[in-house]
Amino acid sequence: MPDFSTRRTLMVDTQVRPADVTKFPIIDAMLTVQREDYVPVAQRETAYMGENLDLGEGRVLLEPRTLAKMLDALDVAPDELVLDVGSALGYSAAIIAHMAQAVVALEDNEAMAAEAQETLMSAGVDNVVTHVEALKAGAAEHGPYDVIVVEGGVTHVPDDLLSQLKDGGRIAAVFMDGPLGEVRIGYKMDGTISWRRAFNAGAPILPGFEKQDAFTL
Repeated sequence: MPDFSTRRTLMVDTQVRPADVTKFPIIDAMLTVQREDYVPVAQRETAYMGENLDLGEGRVLLEPRTLAKMLDALDVAPDELVLDVGSALGYSAAIIAHMAQAVVALEDNEAMAAEAQETLMSAGVDNVVTHVEALKAGAAEHGPYDVIVVEGGVTHVPDDLLSQLKDGGRIAAVFMDGPLGEVRIGYKMDGTISWRRAFNAGAPILPGFEKQDAFTL
């Protein structure tokens, strides 16, 4: 049987720490959460690889470095509510649950959301609620949110989602331009989002986050 505990430590030591991620809650979560439980059984062997892991249905498990650096830049506090968009089988929500007060795991795939809920409950993660709705619509009934994390690529972020971020809140997303991408952190002040580049990364574009064609008469 594979020694996943050793692989978790190796993941943190070779992928996360070298990326200048030093915040204890992030390191602790990544050493604790059993990543192999949040992927399809056939992919457990590859759960700790340093690349995006295709989960099917247009979802990926972001590479450990990308997720860790996003959370490092967002600096989630213990009293904050976080919306995790495109949470797939629940790994990112389980990680964020270690640093936030509560997490809403948003997924539009009912089967994935149900499996995530089951895995999270089995792992004793009791501060995550799964919510099934179109990703671009967000989960307004649970908001507004201190932090929003988008678990995939975007070319734009819909206003419906941005409207659910509290003033003073932060949002992270992987903005793609062809094959290249960068993570940007958005800060909401006085109802306006200002985006700042954080680091280079890539991910498939999530449904609903594709570029909107300009309408012309």
